[in-house]
Amino acid sequence: MSLPANYINGQFAVGTGASVLAMVSSIDGASMDEVQAGSTGDVDHAVRAASAAFVSWSATATSDRTAFLRAIADGIEARTDEFAELAVKEVGTTIGIAKAVQVGLALDVLRSTADAMDELVLEERSENFLAVKEPIGVVGAITPWNFPLHQVVAKLAPALATGCTIVVKPAELTTLSSIALFEVIHQVGLPAGVANLVCGVGADVGEALASHPLVDMVSFTGSTAAGIRVSMLAANDVKKVALELGGKSASVILADADLGRAVSSTLGGCYLNSGQVCSALTRLIVLKSQQQEIEALLETAVAKFAMGDPFDAGTRVGPVASEVQQRRVLQYIQDGISEGARLLAGSAVAPDREGFYVAPTIFTDVKSEMKIAQEEIFGPVLVVIPVDDEDEALRVANDTVYGLSGAVWTSDEARGVNFARKMRTGQVQINNGAFNAHAPFGGYKKSGIGRELGKYGLEEYLEYKAIRF
Repeated sequence: MSLPANYINGQFAVGTGASVLAMVSSIDGASMDEVQAGSTGDVDHAVRAASAAFVSWSATATSDRTAFLRAIADGIEARTDEFAELAVKEVGTTIGIAKAVQVGLALDVLRSTADAMDELVLEERSENFLAVKEPIGVVGAITPWNFPLHQVVAKLAPALATGCTIVVKPAELTTLSSIALFEVIHQVGLPAGVANLVCGVGADVGEALASHPLVDMVSFTGSTAAGIRVSMLAANDVKKVALELGGKSASVILADADLGRAVSSTLGGCYLNSGQVCSALTRLIVLKSQQQEIEALLETAVAKFAMGDPFDAGTRVGPVASEVQQRRVLQYIQDGISEGARLLAGSAVAPDREGFYVAPTIFTDVKSEMKIAQEEIFGPVLVVIPVDDEDEALRVANDTVYGLSGAVWTSDEARGVNFARKMRTGQVQINNGAFNAHAPFGGYKKSGIGRELGKYGLEEYLEYKAIRF
């Protein structure tokens, strides 16, 4: 019997769609569960519930709304082990990363969003007008599978905090994590209709949500191609669209950098979550004068990224999320070999073991125009691009349709900041600057539109109204 995968107007229900979503473990391919997909009718029911709930929820005191966010965070934290185990099985992430990032980041986002909303100024008097910020309305949220809990929370938290209501369509691969999240939402007593869940395939549920006339805003995270499709559907009703899309982020090692630290940290940033991170540092740009030394450091460092059972504390790289994703990544590795890049580590052949594994891979002597240097692989694959000087390093770093993240390595912070300012990307870390949930997250170019997290993410869900006197 299928699990009740929809949560509409305060009640769980089995989807009424025609297809069944099979939940399969990334570790060994074993069946985890199955759910009946939602239908366009389910989407309509959920959106109408959200629209009806908006009137009272938008009028609810800010302090009461943010109290619900903190209660949801407490509910998730109490079930950390369960959410972490789901992330391991659904995505392939290691258990340590599952607890610290998959769950930990979601908790941080819920609580930091609540804090930011409590501090946000919603009205400002100037000259003969009052500028007022008001919630945009009903939000349709479409989320990916790589961070199943965090990606939903990153949309749900600012939507609820600002007074919007929401309908979530999660990725098919990670339906179980979303069901568990909405169990927490139900447990804390969030008013009916404020947050709704409809699980299903993108071509049915996702498109129906993006095109529904009662949806005021669509927030989408996923591939650039899918983001373009969402934008086209939303344009028919002139909906606001927030997009967090693909990336091909560069890690640039300047001449005065600590090479060992730069190499080990870049590999960590590339292989995190089995490389299934939109902001992963997948291009390493190095000076030709340092290439040989850096390659030796890479060979030593990659040997420390043990691949294996993601529940084993010693494992640093688990499987990728699905057989489809495994085939996709392995094909990219084969493409890199065919293009003439030199394979420093890894293989285009799947490891001889159960599950959807890809060995940690490094290409060197990569040219910027190669497919593996331009397209998002979404697996544990690093490409090393040698350049002559710092000017060429900057040109290569910006030689991409994406602009989501990046890194600069140097012993001179001012030099690093100067280089970072010239990178056409939404965020840049200097010498492994830590991720911060209060900082704006989003991209330039085909990496998206708008920002998530902190006070910057709240602004996406608010409209300005001018009241003149």
